[in-house]
Amino acid sequence: MHKSFALGPFCQLLTMRHLPLKGPLRDEQLEVIEQGGVIIRDGKIAAIGPFERIRRVAKEDGLGIKAIEKPMVALPGFIDAHTHLCFAGSRAKDYALRAEGKTYLEIAKAGGGIWDTVMKTRAAAPAELEALSVQRAQRHFLGGVTTIEVKSGYTLTIEGELKMLRAIQATQTQVKADLIPTCLPAHIVPKDFIGDEIAYIQHMLTHFFPIVQAEGLAQRADIFVEEGAFSVKAATLYMQALQQQGFDLTVHADQFSLGGSALAVRHKARSADHLEASGEAEIKALAASEVIPVALPGASIGLGCEFAPGRRLLDAGASLAIASDWNPGSAPMGDLLTVASIYGMFEKLSTAEVLAGIGFRAAAALGLSDRGRLIEGQIADIVAFPVDDYREILYQQGQLRPGGVWKRGR
Repeated sequence: MHKSFALGPFCQLLTMRHLPLKGPLRDEQLEVIEQGGVIIRDGKIAAIGPFERIRRVAKEDGLGIKAIEKPMVALPGFIDAHTHLCFAGSRAKDYALRAEGKTYLEIAKAGGGIWDTVMKTRAAAPAELEALSVQRAQRHFLGGVTTIEVKSGYTLTIEGELKMLRAIQATQTQVKADLIPTCLPAHIVPKDFIGDEIAYIQHMLTHFFPIVQAEGLAQRADIFVEEGAFSVKAATLYMQALQQQGFDLTVHADQFSLGGSALAVRHKARSADHLEASGEAEIKALAASEVIPVALPGASIGLGCEFAPGRRLLDAGASLAIASDWNPGSAPMGDLLTVASIYGMFEKLSTAEVLAGIGFRAAAALGLSDRGRLIEGQIADIVAFPVDDYREILYQQGQLRPGGVWKRGR
């Protein structure tokens, strides 16, 4: 049981209260409580407001006060809705080749790319994979990320994918952040599978997903819809079957070519992630749907390609989450605040839009409604930075590190 206590005062508390899930946001819409505080009960926010009122209520209720003695700005713990941080090996060679002008697809066809990581992750012992995942998740948490989506997809065999999901499950017991596991056996068709993409999809649907459900390893499934990965036809079979089995769906969509986001809309997926190639028709369709577009600026930086059209998505009335895409190939930096800060400037996003994108809008991409805002009843996931003005956080482009991170009030 979590202890009840008051926390504060913070120079500023950003609550993200009353902000809509979709459409543009202005900084003037942010609720900023000056000299604010919170009361936390059983890991949830019980009250929030000016610290003098919070202190008075705490005293009346006999609660202790954990004093914040240095200038700090507090906001909801960050949520990274798309990572691949469970992997083994490095793809530094790929990175160097891209810098010389080779394309993502050229490198993949030459034996690099996802397949290179597949071979290294297959060879990793479960304990090694678990240790690497713990290390990365802990680094993310110290950067203020209190909820982390983590995908499988780097072994592409039944036993290997189960090894990854079990490693993610074991990692959860050793880190403070919440890990949200996602099945991605449909990352690419493995080179050593005998059969085409349809046969591979059917193989995984028949033999892999029943074990996932029986062991409770994940409730989410993803697929990479792209040249060199899976066609719309194969993805349709995959998504229809998993939807019937009760899985939440997400799609690697429109990274280099079109088709994925339309599939996400058609199947009412939680999110469509990447979207660098999305045009006006795709933007309009996403805006008219409940699918959360997820921009992955880390991949754009790592590949040297265009960013997802975040400004146009928001102005069309869509939502917008921002995730790190932490992976060994296209997004090795794995720093959510840094990539979100850079992306916000290039796409001309307000501070409110960026913070919503790594807050409650990212939570929605994961189907979570209990976090991403500092309001009564939400999980007490809080990140605080050692400044007195919230605008300093993005201004320092990821170089300002948190002075405190609380997970469920701890």
